[in-house]
Amino acid sequence: MELKGKKAILAVSGGIAAFKALTVVRLLKRHGADPFVVMTAHATQFIAPDSFAMWSGHPVSTDLFAPLKTWDMEHIALAHDAELVLVVPATANFLTKLATGVADDLLSTLMVVLADRAPVFLAPAMNTHMYTNGVIQHQLNALRQRPHIEVIEPEHGRLASTLEGEGVGRLAEPETILSRVIARMSQVGSMEGSEIK
Repeated sequence: MELKGKKAILAVSGGIAAFKALTVVRLLKRHGADPFVVMTAHATQFIAPDSFAMWSGHPVSTDLFAPLKTWDMEHIALAHDAELVLVVPATANFLTKLATGVADDLLSTLMVVLADRAPVFLAPAMNTHMYTNGVIQHQLNALRQRPHIEVIEPEHGRLASTLEGEGVGRLAEPETILSRVIARMSQVGSMEGSEIK
């Protein structure tokens, strides 16, 4: 159980690949993590929050202005003790918000609160033309420079749009995503262990 007991935030933004995030939740649980799911409003148009609630074992957070479940603001409560953040899929819209510090919904506000407090894994997925757009590549390059962020590159393969056929932008497979998370978290654990000594 490489991620045993670790509080993981799984963030789902609004792309067709959102359904693959269900497999990511199951894999996180299988490896011992305790996942809390945050969805953007657009993500809920692709998949119902109840599906994530069933697999994660926790209510799904979708609204910055939802009635408080505790005395803490939800984005503060979610960020508290979070040990890793995984964004699957990371859309062009989300990546731009993260790179520029925009905080206009629950997920983007949560990311500003977390800042550099926990490792962040971004798994982009989008149409090839969107992914290769110079603006998006500029934002991704800026995000890659941040020490707490790891970009799990999209794959080349068949895309959701029948007009596009194959291209780069397909979400990395859930097993690939989890293996990258486990490898990075093992490094973090090793570094913390050496600091204690």
